[in-house]
Amino acid sequence: MVWKMGNGAWCHDAGWCGRPLFVAIYAAVAAGIVFSGLFIVSSLYASGINSGGLGWLASPQSSPSSVTRVLDQQLQLWVMLVVLLDVNSGDVSANFSKSSDNATLDNHGKLVRSSQVPQSQLENIWTRSIWDPPPSGSKIPPLKTFRLTKETAKYRVKDKVLIVTFGNYAFMDFILNWVKHLTDLNVTNLVVGAMDTKLLEALYWKGVPVYDMGSNMMTVDVGWGSPAFHKMGREKVFLINALLPFGYELLVCDTDMVWLKNPLPYIARFPKADILTSSDQLIPTVTDDSLDIWSQVTGAFNIGIFHWRPTEPAKKLAKEWKDLLLSDDAIWDQNGFNELVHKVYGPAVKNANDLVYTFDGTLKLGILPANIFCSGHTYFVQAQYQQLGLQPYAVHTTFQYGGTEGKRHRLREGMVFYDPPDYYDKPGGFLSFKPHIPKSLLLEGEHTIETHFTLVNYQIKQIRTALAISSLLNRTLVMPPLWCRLDRLWFGHPGALPGTMSRQPFLCPLDHVFEVNVMLKDLAEEEYGPKIDFREYSFLDNPLLPQQVKESRLEVQLCEEGSEDCHAGNEVKTGVVRLPKHSSQEMLMKLLSLHKDVKVIEFDSMNDAFQGFTDKASKGTKVQETCVEVHRHMVLHRKT
Repeated sequence: MVWKMGNGAWCHDAGWCGRPLFVAIYAAVAAGIVFSGLFIVSSLYASGINSGGLGWLASPQSSPSSVTRVLDQQLQLWVMLVVLLDVNSGDVSANFSKSSDNATLDNHGKLVRSSQVPQSQLENIWTRSIWDPPPSGSKIPPLKTFRLTKETAKYRVKDKVLIVTFGNYAFMDFILNWVKHLTDLNVTNLVVGAMDTKLLEALYWKGVPVYDMGSNMMTVDVGWGSPAFHKMGREKVFLINALLPFGYELLVCDTDMVWLKNPLPYIARFPKADILTSSDQLIPTVTDDSLDIWSQVTGAFNIGIFHWRPTEPAKKLAKEWKDLLLSDDAIWDQNGFNELVHKVYGPAVKNANDLVYTFDGTLKLGILPANIFCSGHTYFVQAQYQQLGLQPYAVHTTFQYGGTEGKRHRLREGMVFYDPPDYYDKPGGFLSFKPHIPKSLLLEGEHTIETHFTLVNYQIKQIRTALAISSLLNRTLVMPPLWCRLDRLWFGHPGALPGTMSRQPFLCPLDHVFEVNVMLKDLAEEEYGPKIDFREYSFLDNPLLPQQVKESRLEVQLCEEGSEDCHAGNEVKTGVVRLPKHSSQEMLMKLLSLHKDVKVIEFDSMNDAFQGFTDKASKGTKVQETCVEVHRHMVLHRKT
């Protein structure tokens, strides 16, 4: 906008001559400025008389701070006038893209002009290599330095693409895991939005590029479906509206997903697409790495992984999506997106049949194939990518039943979660066992509720015994792999969804059987007994397991009491001890406490390994309650 102060040309160029509302606003602001100026002059004059010319510097009636406040107010009035005139000259989004690179948008898409930040300070936090922490003893820059502007975003962009996730401090480990997987793939054009200052500071000191979202969210896990959860989801919509005007492509991700392969070359294969989105599609529509066939997709579009190009149709959809959510607090962000996109659905884009016209009939949408951009079902249950011989690009921890703890455990089962070193070498060591399942339970007969529960309960009994022994020895239990005949879903189903690639029986995630989030709670020891920690079934195969843990193992072989060489503590060879079946609490503790420095004790079976607690009140309560909770869940599961 050009200001010309002669012959009223400024009015013409500003484009608001003849608009009474803005003329009135300008007149009011101008009058205020004149009045405040007279006030300052009069204050200075009066103070000078009373204090000998320069005494106003110390005058309580007219201190430097009060004068500064007046000057600040006068400046704010000028800024207000400029913003009003600028907003009036066109759409806010358009003005934002034309404005200074240091301008930002707030959470509702309104224009905010940020103060200048020294270039050296910007480069210090935005150009530093990922995982390169700031120097020890240095101070964190002011919060305004972490505003994401077009200028600061350009430091992170590569090939016009910016990869973004966001969250609060409760998801710190998920975010670090997300960043680590991308940097392992040599993908560095990423940035993390911090919804609270605790996360922002933590990521800064770890050398992760982070920006302040100004959300003032809680630092705790808000829980799926809660009002705070929905508020977090809406931040994604505000984020997209704020960043699209920068002119960069956006790959927006939830923090509970993991990149397993660089997605950018795949996305570049579809340059005509305004948006590429993942979905909850369970039945495969393709058997290769093509986009899913849009006319066959019946699952909801899942906004946990999606790519936006800064096209006009995409910007229009983003704005209508934001307006829709602001109009009704009850609308879930993902439902709102699906509603808008399905206003128009078809036909196929000419010369690009894998894309479809949606929304207003001009937006071109592509659906990422669920066999390689996997959901929690297509990856952990169906394992579509394995059966089709494909390499997965991503896994998103949807279709699971243990809250945030269940998501974390799923990723650990898949050995795609980076935990700190102490997770893999815990004091007290670990206990594992080889599960035994009769062929008849696993493979024979029809797959019914009865055969499913017979199979699962047989495994639970072995786990119950292992939990008891772990409690006695103060060791962390490594869970065995679990086998299921029937799937677990939150709606009625025949056990395995028709049309999917589900096999029966299948290796099922722990949250299909156990309430993982309940098992990880800190419960009162006087009521539940000592806490029994556990690890995922793949733990001992994880490449991150330290060598000292891998090499420190003791095998416990069960034998029939009275048989040859079946004596407690009898070593048949180095690293192996024999233990009579139905051993007492005293015998177990006496024998295995001799090997307390061994990292991993592995039983060759848990069938008949333990006779039971001597002191049931103090030792057995936790295990009993755990199994009651498991069986309670199984009964409820059976009813559904």
